[in-house]
Amino acid sequence: MHTFAGFTSSETFTQVPDTLFRLLGEIDNLYELKVTFYVLWRIEHMEGASRQICRTQILEDENFMQAITPLGLDAGLDLAVKRGTLLAVNHKTGAFYFINSPRGRVSAVAMQKGDRRASASASTPPREVPNIFRLYEENIGPLTPLIADALKDAEKTYSPEWLAEAVEMAVKQNARKWSYIEAILRRRKEEGRAEKQNRRDTETNTGGDVARKIEDFLNPRR
Repeated sequence: MHTFAGFTSSETFTQVPDTLFRLLGEIDNLYELKVTFYVLWRIEHMEGASRQICRTQILEDENFMQAITPLGLDAGLDLAVKRGTLLAVNHKTGAFYFINSPRGRVSAVAMQKGDRRASASASTPPREVPNIFRLYEENIGPLTPLIADALKDAEKTYSPEWLAEAVEMAVKQNARKWSYIEAILRRRKEEGRAEKQNRRDTETNTGGDVARKIEDFLNPRR
């Protein structure tokens, strides 16, 4: 069994109705439990008034489907619908599932009536953002209070992609220390500023050249 490293301070969270926890004593099927929590997670991270998920969208999530078979998925969906935690609506593009909440019930009825606002729009699973604390511990070394504070500040200044790339470069150079990573980030930031300034200078020079050419055309020298 893979050992979980623990939750982090920069996690995104999913709201789960308290009633579901009261139902845990009744849900004795693992497929139903997995599917119910998965659909809650996917729908919670969707945008828009009408939120639903299609069976094919679940099948396309390779990470989730590693833990369940298509038959298990169907069994879990059927059990969740029979229990009443999920609602199902057959659409011309497939079977869609809603959370059995006030919003979900309104959306399900709207889709049944063909309301365009409840369109069967596609969605993708929330993207997992590289966690700088986990990256540091796995690649550089143990966290200290000072390093943790520095990492928090860095997350506010640099993108997750920049942080991950800087850690990777430090590992490749066998310079496993925060000062080296920070130097990479600062250099990249300065290079970005220099590139912007060069573009501005180029645009200014180009604009001046065009203006001079227009002036020469309108007022040719004799």
